[in-house]
Amino acid sequence: MKIIGRNERLKMQTGTKIVIFGPYGIGKTSLLKTLDESTTLCLDFEAGLLAVQDWKGDSINMRTWNEARDIACLIGGPNPALKSDQAYSQKHYEHVCSKHKDLLSEVSKYQCIFVDSITVASRLCLLWSRMQPECFSDRSGKEDKRAAYGLLAQEMMAWLNQFQHIRDKDIIIVGTLGQYLDDCNRPTWLPQCEGAKTASEIPGIVDEVISMVRIKKDNGTEVRSFICQTINTWGYPAKDRSGCLSMVEEPHLGKLLAKIKAKTLAPIA
Repeated sequence: MKIIGRNERLKMQTGTKIVIFGPYGIGKTSLLKTLDESTTLCLDFEAGLLAVQDWKGDSINMRTWNEARDIACLIGGPNPALKSDQAYSQKHYEHVCSKHKDLLSEVSKYQCIFVDSITVASRLCLLWSRMQPECFSDRSGKEDKRAAYGLLAQEMMAWLNQFQHIRDKDIIIVGTLGQYLDDCNRPTWLPQCEGAKTASEIPGIVDEVISMVRIKKDNGTEVRSFICQTINTWGYPAKDRSGCLSMVEEPHLGKLLAKIKAKTLAPIA
């Protein structure tokens, strides 16, 4: 533990943590094409890179929740606050390093981690949670769904926190945005994730919450756009911790990251 001065802090390379929600078919995966291919790694949970076959970057197919935990531990390193029997602990990190020696040297070269998508990741997490011994009744042996969803919430928060504390990399997570009707029959837009806790707590973990949607221009045409501010005309979920994004931004991650970092790296007079 030490005090970090202003000059030292300004020299540190700090990554931006972004979550982008959009309806099916809006082109969330295609955002990969707006990032630097040589420094971006895609964690592909959806086996859905068909839309970006011409993208020349690297990817890893994620099929199980154990794989999701291992890659988060490998990229983020050990959490010294955890006990040895917990995921993301020093012991877990050493196990992953010995199991994936070939990946250990590779992941350090990536500046950006693109997670596609948190919606599918949460489903894998729920499947894993439902198979754990603590999610079955001691007396009847039947599945305890409340326990399963409680474990799901713990696992998803721990996984997201692992990515949150990766200081030197940009973490971009995409997910599905769904439209629902509230008690007064009014339409509202909400992230689609297994377990309400995950969707409700994501804004507190990441720096930027962005909705990727189609909006109408003054001439009546519809264009894909990023909605970036909490108070917006359409009521989409959004948050801008950087304070430098407009309500509507071009759906280009390279330009968005450059705009954010231009402010955070600007010298203080």
